[in-house]
Amino acid sequence: MGLRARLGLWSLADYGSDVIVGVLDTGVWPERRSLSDRNLPPVPARWRGGCDAGPGFPASSCNRKLVGARFFSQGHAARFGASAAASNGSVEFMSPRDADGHGTHTATTAAGSVAYGASMEGYAPGVAKGVAPKARVAAYKVCWKGAGCMDSDILAGFDRAVADGVDVISVSIGGGSGVTAPFYLDPIAIGAYGAVSRGVFVATSAGNEGPASMSVTNLAPWLATVGAGTIDRNFPAEIVLGDGRRLSGVSLYSGKPLTNSSLPLYYPGRTGGLSASLCMENSIDPSLVKGKIVVCDRGSSPRVAKGMVVKEAGGAAMVLTNGEANGEGLVGDAHVLPACAVGEKEGDAVKAYAANASSPMATISFGGTVVGVKPAPVVASFSARGPNGLVPEILKPDFIAPGVNILAAWTGATGPTGLEGDTRRTEFNILSGTSMACPHASGAAALLRSAHPGWSPAAIRSALMTTAIVTDNRGGPVGDEAEPGRGATPFDYGAGHITLGKALDPGLVYDAGEDDYVAFMCSIGYEPNAIEVVTHKPVACPATASGAKASGSPSGSDLNYPSISVVLRGGNQSRTVTRTVTNVGAQASATYTARVQMASSGGVTVSVKPQQLVFSPGAKKQSFAVTVTAPSAQDAAAPVYGFLVWSDGGGHDVRSPIVVTWLQPM
Repeated sequence: MGLRARLGLWSLADYGSDVIVGVLDTGVWPERRSLSDRNLPPVPARWRGGCDAGPGFPASSCNRKLVGARFFSQGHAARFGASAAASNGSVEFMSPRDADGHGTHTATTAAGSVAYGASMEGYAPGVAKGVAPKARVAAYKVCWKGAGCMDSDILAGFDRAVADGVDVISVSIGGGSGVTAPFYLDPIAIGAYGAVSRGVFVATSAGNEGPASMSVTNLAPWLATVGAGTIDRNFPAEIVLGDGRRLSGVSLYSGKPLTNSSLPLYYPGRTGGLSASLCMENSIDPSLVKGKIVVCDRGSSPRVAKGMVVKEAGGAAMVLTNGEANGEGLVGDAHVLPACAVGEKEGDAVKAYAANASSPMATISFGGTVVGVKPAPVVASFSARGPNGLVPEILKPDFIAPGVNILAAWTGATGPTGLEGDTRRTEFNILSGTSMACPHASGAAALLRSAHPGWSPAAIRSALMTTAIVTDNRGGPVGDEAEPGRGATPFDYGAGHITLGKALDPGLVYDAGEDDYVAFMCSIGYEPNAIEVVTHKPVACPATASGAKASGSPSGSDLNYPSISVVLRGGNQSRTVTRTVTNVGAQASATYTARVQMASSGGVTVSVKPQQLVFSPGAKKQSFAVTVTAPSAQDAAAPVYGFLVWSDGGGHDVRSPIVVTWLQPM
């Protein structure tokens, strides 16, 4: 994240002590050390929130750290019945208390207090703290274990958080792959608009349906959409086959190691059909797996649930193998039995050996915690990808943040796997997902809000985007975990991986407000009555927008967005978009010069006018035009990627990704 103790943004922002982060999730477990208010100053006087008491959750559960905790159950009750605490009979609390763990994890990732001696049963040992470790947390329980999140509860949570006075809202909630409901039917887009229009920054998760193209969710341009990258820490495990081959994988198993040096290896899918290959419940014969290492294919059921199936059937250990859908992307799990996850290539090797050897044998060894891993960051294979399936002129995701094997606080109501049969209890847990990446961005926004209280949500997002990095810790381009050796693109990581070393002083920002977003919705053909569902204010679209809709070629490219996505439609070979930047640097008088870097041009040219922007005390804003020209209509051409960089020669390099795509009319 580019943060350093006693230096830069952490020091200048006092670790976020005057900022309040609202977290819409599954609630919170208030007793965790990560929510301690030790050494924190009084709660900001402007705070208007409260602590909803409930069974086992007195109002005294809140403190100077956890300044608010509320729960929203009317939508849940309407769907499942007023007396239902959860739809599947699992433990729940009719209070802000977190029965699931997800909410406690995301809240403390964003703003957890410093906790020494942290680990997940020995893995990832060290000092745990949130991105903004002194920021205050307000938890809004809008999701219920086993029941999900009702739209009405999400909207109620947004409204309450804004009314309470939060500065940042973190929403690790999203639809499934390909969810492209228009903004006026999207509760997160509607709730976020109300928050952003009142100056509250909103971060959301991009979704976990990667690496499929066009899988990204939470597409509204007024919120930040966060994908996931790896970090330079790993939890290696190794499978040693009977023929001597060693296959690398990962695991967070922390129980007793395998007692035998080698055990029989068995793959149920060889003779048992699809459900057996996936180790689904009641699908494998105990007489065939007892005392053996069982190979299970990933998919259809939770990874940790497969381990429980194997354990209950008498299996001694498990090898979890990726298929084509997951490729080489691996995440650690705190399995209930000795287990190791491997990528597709290693998985194919294990299954081939199990099928062809006369007496296949294997063992698993566990390597603990390794830091300094290279390369990092890498785009996580599960991280949802662009293009934006709703409005391709808006590049999503906006950026990526740490989202693989993230340690943060956990609930006391369930074990680290979340399975009912898991009786372990841990103070911390290690999880992966864009749900983990989102609160990293929320914490970053909290620090920037503290350092620059006058910045709009759009300005904060702009600072995070234009200073994001696209190189890894080896100095090479950020890669894609789904295709090792392939460089990732803006459809994978947006503007890049956020880093806060330069976000404090980005030089220039691309600002936007309500009028800009209304004009954007008009430009993509939304009728005023539909836009008013989002804005809750009267709207009048100019005649040009209606004309654009009638012609069948609406465009959102002119929204003052930090990224530039140009869609050439039909036979059009040229498109010009405009942008306006605001000088927020320490020097009111500054000159910035443009340069364009195209990774692969495909004959496409990009020109910028003017080539220089001159700022002065009386001219803090300057506009420019970017013209993209293609040599001819390219029906099936691959997207073209590049960057526009504005440099002042004094350390400010304001970088915007450029994506050019072709879209033929239906």
